Amino acid sequence: MNFSAAMAIETEGRTLDTERLRRGTLAVLKSPARGFYLVAELPEGSLTVVVGQLLVTYEWSDWRNATFWWIQSVYVHPTWRRHGVYRRMHESVLAQARAQEEVCGVRLYVEASNTVAQTVYRRVGLSPSPYQVFETDFVLPRGDHESTMV
Repeated sequence: MNFSAAMAIETEGRTLDTERLRRGTLAVLKSPARGFYLVAELPEGSLTVVVGQLLVTYEWSDWRNATFWWIQSVYVHPTWRRHGVYRRMHESVLAQARAQEEVCGVRLYVEASNTVAQTVYRRVGLSPSPYQVFETDFVLPRGDHESTMV
């Protein structure tokens, strides 16, 4: 949950409602039909610390009669960036997705101005989609903008 809040501040300058975020995180953990979290952990003495996270959610494609996995809420602790943490998480997602017949692909969206993340995603083999994402967000509106292009 803390990583999701940190990611929102870093990428969009948004401070999230922590109680809403807590309930949202628990909703995923309690209902695998919503998605799943993948975390990167490293040993630190006798403990294990989480250094990265991502969330996978699902989108049905009638064209493909299969499901896309969407990678969301990506965050790697600043200390561990540029150490392959995201790459390892991404490789794990791809391996899990490829192992399931009903998964037809993996997608993610990224803030248009987040060029650092876009570089990382290109390095792991993702390429920009011909689609643009438009939205009307009923919970976290973007000021004067009802829709946004990502």
